[in-house]
Formats: sequence, structure tokens, C-alpha cells
Amino acid sequence: MLSAMVAATARMADFDLSPEQRLVRETVRDFAEREILPHVERCEREERYPLELIAKLPALGLLGPMIPAAYGGSFSDVVTYGVICEELARVDWVVASVVSVANSLAGSSISKHGTDAQKERWLPALAKGECLASACLTEPGGGTDLANMQTTAERVDGGWKLSGTKVFISHAAYAGLFFVVASVDRAKRHKGVTAFLVDPASEGITIGAFPMRTLKRDNLAEVHFDGVVVPDENVLGEPGGGFPVLGAALDMGRYSVAARCVGQAQRCLELATGYAGEREAFGQKIGEFQMIQQKIADMVVRTESARALVYRLGRMKDAGIGRASLEASLAKLVASEAATQNALDSIQVHGGYGVSGEYEVGRLLLEAKALEFGEGTSELHRKLIAEYALGLRKQ
Repeated sequence: MLSAMVAATARMADFDLSPEQRLVRETVRDFAEREILPHVERCEREERYPLELIAKLPALGLLGPMIPAAYGGSFSDVVTYGVICEELARVDWVVASVVSVANSLAGSSISKHGTDAQKERWLPALAKGECLASACLTEPGGGTDLANMQTTAERVDGGWKLSGTKVFISHAAYAGLFFVVASVDRAKRHKGVTAFLVDPASEGITIGAFPMRTLKRDNLAEVHFDGVVVPDENVLGEPGGGFPVLGAALDMGRYSVAARCVGQAQRCLELATGYAGEREAFGQKIGEFQMIQQKIADMVVRTESARALVYRLGRMKDAGIGRASLEASLAKLVASEAATQNALDSIQVHGGYGVSGEYEVGRLLLEAKALEFGEGTSELHRKLIAEYALGLRKQ
């Protein structure tokens, strides 16, 4: 059964990948299985942020796949970046998130909208792993309605004074760069939103633990900004021009999250097929029972459908399409729900062992559900998709 699954994996929806991209997949998968996977459960139990695992990424160029080579990155193309996110997330949510935030949100935004000085300061440090990035977007009152954010930026001599609170912030306690959005004029809603590059060591920043039932190793945080002074040179784009910066960043953020969801869906499928090929009941392998086969078939269909949508979005970005918000919503919605349902089905295949500490699939369910919320809830993406279809929203 396991050898059959390996053969099936070789036929994943990657018929459009170049030999170089397939080599990247094989290299990252081998690295992730050898260097990361054996330590994930221990880090989760110990609630320990995996700094020693993240430190292994720069040597393979995995911290800068969307950062130009001129700044020390390993950029080749967007599809390759998606493959990297997929394969890292197949073994660890947190390590994959480090790459996703540094590239889709911070790195890509600085590359596209940053000044020469901002690029020189931040991009080499991100690519080399000298500086981790953290995206401070979500607020206690919600993360979807970015135009209604409560965090404000008040004009002062030579810069801006940030005040407000962000929650569910990954990597905050270990970051050297905060990508922060705040409003310079809340009455203007989205036209007041501004993006800032903030040094986490700035006076007035308090980072507190945010209690979670899962992802203990991520040490998610609540970040308070109490009159934090940010100089003018740390504004990304123009004051009040943060929404265009966010729009492009969210396309790429949703792309990387969708790719990560594909990796988790794939992992759940592999765990289910492996267990079904070994576990016996009533004198036969449970994988020979029709109801188990139905679950496996559904898991394969979900995974392959999600992967095809993610790769299509990556190809569109590689073709130079600046905004692909509809396709980003399609990929994010289908992939995140595939990851969650695959985790549920894999737990069912495992039976009681699916929720035991001995097997990782129970942990994958809570992590997959968290990815349904990240980069926009399923409800938001269904709304966006419908509005595009009805002509109520344009790209």
C-alpha cells in the first residue's frame, strides 16, 4: 500500500512543472523529512519555537524564494515558491509560515513598493535569516475588515506615532521586522490605511503571549503599540496608500497559504493510506473496505483539485498578472477546506488513535482549521467569488 502511494505521489498534478521545479520539490521534501519532521512533535509538546529548525533554511535558499538575487534571495518563479511552501507545510506549519510571511507579505511588498534604502536594509537580512518577519494585521475586533482597523498612526515631526493592538501574530517574539498596517484617518476607511516597516525593538511595543489550544510551538502573540514612533523612511508606499500594498500582498499571502494547505492535505492523505495499509480488522486490511476506500478517494480528489488551483494561480503570477484576487480566493478556499476535511477523514481512518498523542493527524486537524481563518475566512472568500461572478466586483 505504501509503495503504491509513493507511485501515486509521482503522478501529482505537477505535469506542468519543469525538471528544475521537480528537483526543488524532491530536494525540499527530502530536507523537510530529514531535518524538520523528527522534531515537530517535540517542539509542540515543549511549546518551543523552532529556531534551530528555521536556522537550517538559509543554506538551501529557502528563506528568500521571492526575494531578488540582487538582495541575496533565491527568486526563480512563483510556482517554485508555491512548491517550497507546500513541501515545508507538509511536515511543519510553523517553519512554512516563517517562509510565507517573510516572502508573500514582507519581502514581496518591500520588493514591489519599497524605496532603495528599505530594500537594502531589509531584504538581505530576510533572505539570510538574520531577520525574521512578522505581519501585524489582525485586530481583536476582527481581521477581515481591514478598512475598519482600529490601530491608528498620528502624524508627528519626522514620522508617525502608532497606537493599537494586533492579535494572532505569528513569529512576533522572534521577529526583527514588523509589517504593520494602521490608519492615518479612520474616517477615510480604506483610503486611510497605511503600511509601515517597524523595528520590534522600538520603544512602546509590548509583545504578550496569546493563549492557543494548538500551535503551541508558534508562540502566537498579542502585540500592543503604545505611541510607537516610526520615522517617515519606514512608511511602505505612500501615507494612505496601504490598500494597494495590501492588495498585492494578500494575493501572494493567499497563494502561499493555499500552497501550505495543499501540503497539509497531502500529509493527511499519506497518513491515512499508510495506516489503512497496515491496520487489520475482521481478518483484512482496513484499506480493503469500501467505506475506507471512499474516504481515500475523496481525499485524493480534494488534494489534487486544490493543487491544480494553486499552480494555476502561480502560473498567472509568473505570467505577470498583477492582481488575481478571484483566483487567489478560489485557491485559498478550496485548499484550506481540503486540508481540514482531509484531516477529519484521516482521523476517522485512524479511529481512536487519530486523537491520541501518538499520532500527528489530530494535531493536523487543528492546524488546518487555523489556516481556514488565516488570509481571509471561507465566508469572506465565498462572498468575493460570488461578487466577481455577479459582476459586483472587478479585479
